[in-house]
Amino acid sequence: MPGNTFGKLFKVTVWGESHGRALGVIVDGCTPGLFLNEKDIQKELDKRKPGSGNLSSKRKEKVEILSGIFEGKTLGTPISMIVWNKDTNTKNYKNLKNIFRPGHADYTYYLKYGLYDYRGGGRASGRETVARVMAGAVAKKILNKYKTLIESKVVTIPFPEAKTEGDSSGGIVEIIVKNPPKGLGEPVFDKLNADIAKAIFSIGGIKGLEFGLGFKSAALKGSENNDEFTIKNGKIRTKSNNAGGILGGITNGENIIIKVAIKPPSSIEKEQSTVNKDLKEVKIKIKGRHDSCLIPRILPVIESMIAITLVDHLLRQNAIKL
Repeated sequence: MPGNTFGKLFKVTVWGESHGRALGVIVDGCTPGLFLNEKDIQKELDKRKPGSGNLSSKRKEKVEILSGIFEGKTLGTPISMIVWNKDTNTKNYKNLKNIFRPGHADYTYYLKYGLYDYRGGGRASGRETVARVMAGAVAKKILNKYKTLIESKVVTIPFPEAKTEGDSSGGIVEIIVKNPPKGLGEPVFDKLNADIAKAIFSIGGIKGLEFGLGFKSAALKGSENNDEFTIKNGKIRTKSNNAGGILGGITNGENIIIKVAIKPPSSIEKEQSTVNKDLKEVKIKIKGRHDSCLIPRILPVIESMIAITLVDHLLRQNAIKL
């Protein structure tokens, strides 16, 4: 299974299964001399910590740094981090061993590989995002040096009562990158918005995203949609930010504004129809510790993937200037 590494200069490789022994990440390309410790990483992990709300499951996560740090600073060598799976509960999945769960990747993994890890979805589980957040914590530390801040908020969760009904809810979130470095992005195929889109869409459960006005811009005239330039405090700025901070695939210095649509979690207690490996139609109810809404815990994951992408492009841009 290739495709577990993201980035060109700031490379992030994630590994592990939902109910395996552990999940982890290797970050290669981090600059040396960056102050970094486990508290920095744990702070970000706690944002996606299971059990932080009544919409989430209840699994524990604690980071351990294995390499790349000496006397509190990065060495410039690969940073390896791990979270041990000490609180797994596999018994709830045994009765699902040969059944393809609706909305999950069981069937497509089976089509592609001839087998799949039925214990919580294996690599297809949202559990794997713990590795992304660990890498994102490193990226955010680097962005802090440039005073770049990534903020996120919930726009809407249409069915907050879904859990009490044995169901789930999706929703929309907004992410704002404040004070992004200017000039990031590599046209033509490596535009920053293209790479950010790939980074976000690589997260399970993402169904749509838009930059700036996004789909609303399709209903505007050019005179309404264009961001006119002006001078503010001796610097070139735009009067509006309909483009969402990126022009021609390159950052213009304005805030990067992104909206993301997230589907409802597929694991629900309501009875559903499906099939098994024996080609028989069956009924299914999924029990266990599952989120009824991904949004409370997916926000730091989206932030992390954006941070990783920004740092990768930041290193590319700095390489151009050398």
